[in-house]
Amino acid sequence: MAGYITELDENVVREHVRYNNRYGIAIAADIYKSKQLDETKTYPALIVGAPYGGVKEQGPCVYANELAQRGFVVLTFDQVYMGESGGEPRNISSPELFAESFSAAVDYLGVKVPYVDREKIGVIGICGSGGFALSAASVDPRIKAVATSVMYDISGGRIMFGLPAEVIEQQKAKLARKRWSDFEQGQPEIIPGYPEVPFETADDLPETDPLTNEWNRFYAVKRGHHVNARYGFTTTSMLSMMQFSCLQYIHEISPRPILFITGDRAHSKAFSEKAYEMATEPKELYVVEDAEHIDLYDRIDRIPFDKLESFFKESLH
Repeated sequence: MAGYITELDENVVREHVRYNNRYGIAIAADIYKSKQLDETKTYPALIVGAPYGGVKEQGPCVYANELAQRGFVVLTFDQVYMGESGGEPRNISSPELFAESFSAAVDYLGVKVPYVDREKIGVIGICGSGGFALSAASVDPRIKAVATSVMYDISGGRIMFGLPAEVIEQQKAKLARKRWSDFEQGQPEIIPGYPEVPFETADDLPETDPLTNEWNRFYAVKRGHHVNARYGFTTTSMLSMMQFSCLQYIHEISPRPILFITGDRAHSKAFSEKAYEMATEPKELYVVEDAEHIDLYDRIDRIPFDKLESFFKESLH
């Protein structure tokens, strides 16, 4: 499996590719396609972005493995400064560059992959990539349809945590001081969030708060652990998110359609509901029954692939 959290279906081919974004940073990606695909014809393509801090070998490979069997060419990628992609120092996050990564994938598919119909490209953003996918689509009309799955708007951190103004100012001051410390040290601080060696099962995990417990049930156990997704991001990365809004121009995606997928028990459900309210038609909010947030990362019995297939086949027709 080479670090991928799901076995590649026997009817699917995965090819590793590399290309640069418009800033010249190398992006590592995988292309999935059916073995029965006739490369003399063209097909609709989907770009799948990983959860914030995740890599292509985790949730995206689950989506790509399934959707490739349903007639799509699917590209998954590591964000810049993450995984196998370029960028130094490592593990820095930038909402602008993370949104740009979706458009860079459109560049590549539309020019370098002859069996992709460049007029039929859609995107799927899982968790934090949901916000970045919407940001990209609002400025890039080549993205013809957008689906988000248990989306987070990482850029709306102050809204996300419901923090009062005085707490936000305290965070700004703390992070600004950290910049001095990082400069003195010659490198940014980054604190590992998950163990180097994963726990066998969720039953082996130490008890923490409910939200951390949920993240650990995916990232800290063999279910979803990956060596390239242990650290999250540098401490000062959140400064970039505090002055950026992924959803500011969401209304400009119309008349291209948006599908918001969330779980009935997802702690992130409010993000999808808020984004749905902000978006203009055509739009749909689809709630999966008996599903928590991380269920829609990898559980093929919960991820609504039939819904995704019908949405994109209709939207990219």
